[in-house]
Parts: sequence; structure tokens; C-alpha cells
Amino acid sequence: MIKIENISKSFDQIKVVDNISTEFEKGKTNLIIGQSGSGKTVLMKCLVGLLNIDQGKIFFDDKPFDDLSFSNLSDLRKEIGMVFQGTALFDSMSVLENIIFPLRMFTNKSNDEMIYRGNEVIKRVYLKDANNKLPSEISGGMKKRVAIARAIVLNPKYLFCDEPNSGLDPKTAIIIDNLIKEITEEYNITTVINTHDMNSVMEIGEKIIFLVNGRKIWEGSKQEIFDTDNESVNNFVYSSELFKKVRDIQIKGK
Repeated sequence: MIKIENISKSFDQIKVVDNISTEFEKGKTNLIIGQSGSGKTVLMKCLVGLLNIDQGKIFFDDKPFDDLSFSNLSDLRKEIGMVFQGTALFDSMSVLENIIFPLRMFTNKSNDEMIYRGNEVIKRVYLKDANNKLPSEISGGMKKRVAIARAIVLNPKYLFCDEPNSGLDPKTAIIIDNLIKEITEEYNITTVINTHDMNSVMEIGEKIIFLVNGRKIWEGSKQEIFDTDNESVNNFVYSSELFKKVRDIQIKGK
């Protein structure tokens, strides 16, 4: 579990994350949603320590992030997996080399042990016959799988995904969503996902927080998001014709 209390972050005296408190639950897919510029990515960067917060507290399983010693902070970073929006794969490395890179950086495993672990996670994300290919030789959906495999190769307790469906067609996006959810449940990870994709919300949104201009204005589940009377949430959810139709169907069924 990750808990945040009243955290804020400003740039040039403009608050981009404004007094947010919430909990991201273990073994669940926790989604941060909102329009572009709402503060989603900055909030995630604060959570993983890429940005220092101006005020507030962040707890990883009740351990305050700011109070950790250097060695404990290093240990915590090894427990965090990250899937970047653009995958951030190394172009000159093969799929397998990309995946085992964290093992080379953070463990003393032998080369055989790293290759064995790499092949384990390759199978887990349903990648076939891609071990020796370069990122330029595989599809966008396969690149996302490689990024997920690399993120979980160290058996993390916490998984962060920044717009994991960016650039994918709807069918592939659903596959990636479901893969992230499967891994979250299987490994009992605390997973936090940034997205503006309502399809992702409805597929895997177990805990959702909605941001507007850096402030949390709503939180709940995918079941509750259709029933809220929050105008900002409704404007976001029903901005597409698909979800307007879903709402109309639900209303008719009541």
C-alpha cells in the first residue's frame, strides 16, 4: 500500500499538485485519471521520488519516504517497477538484454541466473520468439510487453505505469490493461496507473482518483463513477459518444 497525506508540488509558484491525500491499495489497480495538464504525471513522479514534494508525506507500507536512510531508500527503489509512456527501451539492446538490465544494475546474479529470470518474465507477458530482436523490429504492443517484463523482473512490490496504452490500437490496449491487472493480482503488487483512457477505467479501474488542475476532486471505483453527480467527473467520463450510450443504457435499465 502507498499512502499520501496532503502532498503538494509547485513550479514557478504554480501548484501542479495541490494538497492531495489518498491511498493506493495493495493487489489492486489504482488509476489516476484526468485531462492533460491535470497533474497526473507530476504526481506519479513525486510518488517514485523523481521529484521532491514541497509539503506533505508519502508512505510505502507505513514507512515514511522522506525519513528513509540512504541504504533503505536504495532498497525501496529496487522494489519499484516503472513502465514509461514511451517504453524507454534501449534501442541498441535486444529484448532480453532490455529486460535483464535491472538485474545487471541491482543484483549480483550470474549471467545464467539473469537469463533464466529474463525468460521467466518473457513467458509471463506472453512474448514469443522476440528474445534476440531489437526494439525497432517489434510492434508497439510488443514493446509495451517488454517494458512490463522489465518492470517486474526484480519482483517489485510497487508498479507504476505512465499512460501504458499510449499509441496503441483499442484491441491491443485492452490486452495490455488486462496483462497489468493479471500481474497486479498474481504478485499482489500495489499498482498505480496514469491514464486519460476511459476504456482502461472501465476495464481495470478498481480504485480511481480524478484530478483537475492538480487537485483531487473525486475518488471511487469503476462501478461508482457512473453514479456520481460530480459535474467535472461526468464531463470527463461522457466526453465520448461511447460512454454517453453506456449511460443511456444504464438509465433505461433502471
